[in-house]
Amino acid sequence: MAYQTVYSKAIRHLVIIALGLLMLYPVVWLLSSSFKPNSMIFTDTSLWPKEFTLEHYRNGWRGLQGVSFGRFFANSAFISIMAVLGNVITCSLAAYAFGRLDFKLKGLWFGLMLITIMLPYHVTLVPQYIIYNYFGWINSYLPLIVPKWLAHDSFFILLMVQFIRGIPKELDESATIDGCGQGQIYFRIVLPLLVPALITTSIFTFMWSWDDFFSQMIYLNKIDLFTVQLGIRSLFDPSGESDWGALLAMSVLSLVPVLTIFFSFQRYFLEGIATTGLK
Repeated sequence: MAYQTVYSKAIRHLVIIALGLLMLYPVVWLLSSSFKPNSMIFTDTSLWPKEFTLEHYRNGWRGLQGVSFGRFFANSAFISIMAVLGNVITCSLAAYAFGRLDFKLKGLWFGLMLITIMLPYHVTLVPQYIIYNYFGWINSYLPLIVPKWLAHDSFFILLMVQFIRGIPKELDESATIDGCGQGQIYFRIVLPLLVPALITTSIFTFMWSWDDFFSQMIYLNKIDLFTVQLGIRSLFDPSGESDWGALLAMSVLSLVPVLTIFFSFQRYFLEGIATTGLK
């Protein structure tokens, strides 16, 4: 009986490992092809390049029209960092209001907030574009940053609300007895305990902002404002000859910040997901 249990576990782990390797294959192929000469990218099927070259990284880093990929990386970093700060600050404040404060029509406003999660982004795209165009925000980073500073992402508010509801209210009552107001309770009690959820929010926001392509394509048309994703897209020319080597090389580099952030804060990320919603 014990032998059958060990055998079944071994089979299960082998299947999981095989599926994991299958899922990693595109990433491994991307990394391998970025070091192959252009003539061998689609002809050499081996994952280990027969010829190594760093020319794709040099050519890709030069960028487009005199703007290097270093500028694109700086633009993406600026947008992502500002989005992270905005979501962490405003979503935590909104979540504290919904999770701890009592005000009129609280249930109605919370329900309306939840409804916005179910709205597809493309439904609100046209009215948002009209508003931003009226404000003169097109070809600037404001449409990508300002909403994050207005508690725009309801998903993160819900995430933090569920986390805050798991914090004992007795802590608030003790702080109130000691003379703390709502602001002090938020900064001294709730916010320190909210760190796992804040880190989860930061990771998700950074990844989504860094990998965002559609919004950046809509609002950014000047090449000096381009992000990494727009820069990579510009390397592909469907009507002419595309520099596949540079495109793959820059795609590899674009993964580095996201992977670094995720693996650096993975422990907090898992803790935030695991403890959210616990009562």
